[in-house]
Amino acid sequence: MNAATMMHSPLTPMPAIGDTILIVGHGSREDSGNQEIRDFTEQWRAQRPDWRIELCFIEFAPPEMNAALLAAARSSRRVLVVPLILNAAGHVKMEIPEAVEGARAACPNTEILLAPHLTACDPILAILKRRLRKAMNALDMPDPTTTGVVVLGRGSSDRGANGEMAKMTRWLQEEGDHELVDLAFTGITWPRLEKVVQRQVLLGMRQVVVLPYYLYTGTLMQRIGRQVEHLRSQYPQVRFFCGTHFGFEKEVFALMDERVDNLRAGVADSRLPCDGCSYRELAHEMGHGHSHAHTHDHGSAHAHEHPHPHPHEHAHEHDHAHAHGHDHGHEHHHDHGHDHAHEHGHAHPATEQPA
Repeated sequence: MNAATMMHSPLTPMPAIGDTILIVGHGSREDSGNQEIRDFTEQWRAQRPDWRIELCFIEFAPPEMNAALLAAARSSRRVLVVPLILNAAGHVKMEIPEAVEGARAACPNTEILLAPHLTACDPILAILKRRLRKAMNALDMPDPTTTGVVVLGRGSSDRGANGEMAKMTRWLQEEGDHELVDLAFTGITWPRLEKVVQRQVLLGMRQVVVLPYYLYTGTLMQRIGRQVEHLRSQYPQVRFFCGTHFGFEKEVFALMDERVDNLRAGVADSRLPCDGCSYRELAHEMGHGHSHAHTHDHGSAHAHEHPHPHPHEHAHEHDHAHAHGHDHGHEHHHDHGHDHAHEHGHAHPATEQPA
């Protein structure tokens, strides 16, 4: 066997590469949304040809996060985990850090670093402002004081995730001339789009701009389109404009670049919600780990039992019964048709966002 053959022998361990950048997407039942994240990955690779960029999904699409993270950790000296997710609810606060901890335990010689989600920030605000300008142009530049704006996102049982959207909605109002810039949710929490539009019409709005707060398409984006069509028929005297999801905006690529650069530079980021969280550390000290022991009574209210105490509780709703593992048949940022209560420390979203 010559040296060239030795280099490619399956019995010869492959040398560990330097950094692997692992994008974590939510995953959607609607594969067009998953394909958009794959396309984003390809575009980012083209922009950064010297980076090894891989992709995984939390649910609904391969490669699955835990397996992908382990594979990256086994073939790399360092893994940089970068969530391609807008808001920090249960996936960002719980499931991604748990996967990171599992990979660290399995591959102690590999450094695994976790970046924050995209967060509520000025680059995301820039996308919203540009989308609002586009909407006003499409409506032939009506008076902003008679044009209501609705920022519409997936709801969460995590108040922090909802609060990030509330902050972005307020910032959008602060930097424009619209008197009514309201927040609405497609599920889980309130208010819903129909109620917000009703209020805006009662206050004299003659145009309404709906700005979806979503990264990629999916079942909820399709639902939003149907909802706006219903509203057009319900309020024929009002002109509606419905925007699209964010997709491949330059600001999203720039934020992902920033996350990688900060991890490599060792820059701590206070926006990272759970890596090293005191509740997670307490659980490990008690010997419990941080796995979810879930007890479900399908089709009815059910509780998620945690092996350690946490200070906040939440309730959320689902549109179908399911077995609750990490290979779910449901998206976490959306409605499912039965109500259930979760009682555990970091609010786990009953959610789509896509997302």
